[in-house]
Amino acid sequence: MGQRRRGNLVIGLVLVLIGMWFLAVQFVPGLEGLIDITWSWPLLMVAIGACLLLFGLLVGVPGMAVPAVIVAGIGGILYYQNTTGNWTSWSYLWTLIPGFVGLGIILAGLLSGNFRRSFSEGGGLVIISLILFFIFASLMGGWNLLGDYWPVLLIILGLWLLVRQLFRSR
Repeated sequence: MGQRRRGNLVIGLVLVLIGMWFLAVQFVPGLEGLIDITWSWPLLMVAIGACLLLFGLLVGVPGMAVPAVIVAGIGGILYYQNTTGNWTSWSYLWTLIPGFVGLGIILAGLLSGNFRRSFSEGGGLVIISLILFFIFASLMGGWNLLGDYWPVLLIILGLWLLVRQLFRSR
């Protein structure tokens, strides 16, 4: 079975299941209470990310892991913000998005058998993302884990990028 045909089958199946759920909710009012969308709407984004990953696996496109992890990661951030009410944390939590891309690259490499190469590419994004997260969180009044020593992370990031480029050019 070709990729395109499998993709159409998966999309069709997902649409049928979603339609069945909404139809059941209309005729059985008690089902609507199972999903309280007022507090769990960010979890729907996490579920959409999981569906994207499942779709990629079923169709045979491991690269779908990248958008799946991005969508699920942003859903996780929004879930944290929605449950805590700390919406100003977006001023530093956005720095985790490149890390989600890196995790998606690593996962795609794991699924496609290209783990070593994808780990080096995705791992770099994860490291940069975490360093930026600690810097911005310290600057923006979030988690001040480093105190007055947060500029050390800038130095480490700069040195890491310099050394990486020097060794890559050889």
